[in-house]
Amino acid sequence: MLTTDKLTYWYTSADQALFKDVDLTFEAGYSYAIVGQSGSGKTTMVSLLAGLDKPRAGRILFADHDIAKIGLAAYRRQDVAIVFQAYNLFTYMSALENLLSAMAITNAAHKGDKDYAKEMLRKLGLSDAQMTKNVQKLSGGQQQRVAIARTMVCDAPLVVADEPTGNLDEDNTDAVIALFQQIAHEQNKCVILVTHEPAVAERCDAVIRLANKRFTWEKTI
Repeated sequence: MLTTDKLTYWYTSADQALFKDVDLTFEAGYSYAIVGQSGSGKTTMVSLLAGLDKPRAGRILFADHDIAKIGLAAYRRQDVAIVFQAYNLFTYMSALENLLSAMAITNAAHKGDKDYAKEMLRKLGLSDAQMTKNVQKLSGGQQQRVAIARTMVCDAPLVVADEPTGNLDEDNTDAVIALFQQIAHEQNKCVILVTHEPAVAERCDAVIRLANKRFTWEKTI
């Protein structure tokens, strides 16, 4: 589904690349964790995979098409759903309104279907009363569930998450990782997440470590 071809990135100088000539392949139906020390370039990699930044060299291919030729804006709108540690919800909206807005923006198959959006929020443990509250009145764990529900109601086959459990307690972390596994295995999506938590990485189907400017597989499918 998603492939990097000689992917290279640097900030100011090519001889100080964060990583160089990276060749990785990610498949639908599986979850992947990218791990490594702080500052190693994990978030940069996930930003590239999500189409939020451009490689300095090399290509990222989605379904054998260069995402630069697809257009990064079109790629983000149609093909990838992003879950941030900070949730990135519309703070002036309710949970339900956040989902309906995302479905409208991405022109999802269920666009405008309020009952479908409610069903997804219920599956993630929100009550009818909670889903109509302003999201700022929800707990951190509930807000992260809303952010994940947003990926489930959109049709994007790729889900990319940057430290999605960083603000959560152990119970909520377990629940959120279970949801990501459900998205991968039951919705046949490709889920790629960055994490600094070994327990979270271990729950994923595959683990890739970034160290010394190189990506190596610690756990394979």
